[in-house]
Amino acid sequence: MRVLIFLLSLISLHTFAAPKPLLDVVDVQGVRDNQLIGYGLVVGLSGTGDRTQVRFTSQSIVNMLKQFGVQLSDRTDPKLKNVAAVAVHASIPALAGPGQTIDVTVSSIGDAKSLRGGTLLMTPLKGIDGQVYAVAQGNLVVGGISAQGRDGSSMQINTPTVGTIPAGALIEKEIATEYLTKPQISLNLRQASFTSARNIEKAINQLFGPGVAVAASHARVMVAAPADSSQRVTFMSMLEEVKVETGRKRPKVVFNTRTGTVVMGQDVKVYKAAVSHGNLTVSITERQRVSQPTGFLTDGEPVVTQESNIDIDQQQINMFVWPEGTSLEEIVRAVNSLGASSNDLMAILQALHQAGAMDAELVVI
Repeated sequence: MRVLIFLLSLISLHTFAAPKPLLDVVDVQGVRDNQLIGYGLVVGLSGTGDRTQVRFTSQSIVNMLKQFGVQLSDRTDPKLKNVAAVAVHASIPALAGPGQTIDVTVSSIGDAKSLRGGTLLMTPLKGIDGQVYAVAQGNLVVGGISAQGRDGSSMQINTPTVGTIPAGALIEKEIATEYLTKPQISLNLRQASFTSARNIEKAINQLFGPGVAVAASHARVMVAAPADSSQRVTFMSMLEEVKVETGRKRPKVVFNTRTGTVVMGQDVKVYKAAVSHGNLTVSITERQRVSQPTGFLTDGEPVVTQESNIDIDQQQINMFVWPEGTSLEEIVRAVNSLGASSNDLMAILQALHQAGAMDAELVVI
């Protein structure tokens, strides 16, 4: 069986990659999304809400009604099949201000069968600091559907217990960021490299003058920025146009152990190495044999005996040698000639890496 390999081709064949826009290489510290989460109730369901076993749903309804002046006795246990307790989460964009809207995702946390047709009641969304930054409310859009018959048969398409509300949350408070307050802007490299950091420093200083940018490490470049907000926007727009050359990246070999996928970059090289790979197959066959006693005077019962047949097949494959600087294409051709599976390929490449005969970084996902 031939091995299915996805080949990732690199754009440049030189030591350095082609120049890239600066903001494709770095992230601006402080300019980032922030995650929000909340707990709420979805009402208006057609009998597909949480059942009585989910106690926190009924407790939430009682607490909500008390806020509106409806007093219920402690013994009251509302049985509301059209209500579901849900978790609401969203991401607030960087530098978003009050009055803007964001999309929210609503997920059931009880045993509700479906959220289709439901309406999310006003739900505060909090950040990691516990502060409320947005409020969500609205009608759900649910892509899944489920149906169940009286005989217990059921059918489901997609997931009916998760829905979305486009522009369903209103931002009430802006999240403070150090990007607007600090005199320097921190540029964090997405892939750390001393060469890349040095090239970024040189490119910015050539545009704005010496001393504006300083490479603090292989993963961060500090840039002096104007204090005025409007000038800082102009400054950042000029940074977007800066082109930089990134340093050489070590090639990677990625294994997906769940799917058996192997991905190798074009620059993967193998030093001189001898490889031999064989398979050992053990086959065990079990069968039962019935023995019946014979004769007129015999009053015996049939006897069942177990017979086992064990066969060991070891495939002998000759050892072959990969010369110095073997390319990816030659590796693929040699491995496919062995008839190896993806798991066999993983074993071969891991052994080459342990032997120091492969110039690549192994990544297992």
